Amino acid sequence: ISVALGANGTLSPKDVAPFRNEIESAAVLLMQLETPIETVLWAAKVAHDAGVPVVLNPAPARKLPKSLYPLVDWMTPNETEAELMTGVKVVDAASAAKATAILKRRGVGHVVITMGSKGAYCGDCQKIYPCRKVKAVDCVAAGDTFNGAFAVALAEGHSCAEAIDFAQKASAISVTRPGAQSSVPYRNELT
Repeated sequence: ISVALGANGTLSPKDVAPFRNEIESAAVLLMQLETPIETVLWAAKVAHDAGVPVVLNPAPARKLPKSLYPLVDWMTPNETEAELMTGVKVVDAASAAKATAILKRRGVGHVVITMGSKGAYCGDCQKIYPCRKVKAVDCVAAGDTFNGAFAVALAEGHSCAEAIDFAQKASAISVTRPGAQSSVPYRNELT
């Protein structure tokens, strides 16, 4: 997987400021780290101050400013990202719990660590939700699909467990198809 930042790499708070009302009235704000950290921080603060839940997929992993953690309601790193941020090699529920505890001490509200074929660890439930078994063809966009579906389920008022289940269902479908955007399932495929 490679990233060509292009326009994402130049997105500034000034570029996002005209959309402040949309952020403040959103059901959930979902972000990742392919945009400059100062822009992510600005948007997270706007959403947090407006009471809008912030979901951060810390990908690609990088050092985060201490001021960002308390603005994040839900952080959804994969195993590698969790390790890079916490120094804990995530391989099972016990190690995921250690990484989660570190992120929560930094101020993150809730943590869900995606663990590929092992499932997803929920810090609140302190357990791994097993993933659906499928014949994977292409794992590109699996994390993006998980996060998009997870945010949708949270915005619809579902519990964490229900949001994880919905997100895993979407992600499982995506890995059975080649490509990135073309692999993401439509809503009617998730019922």
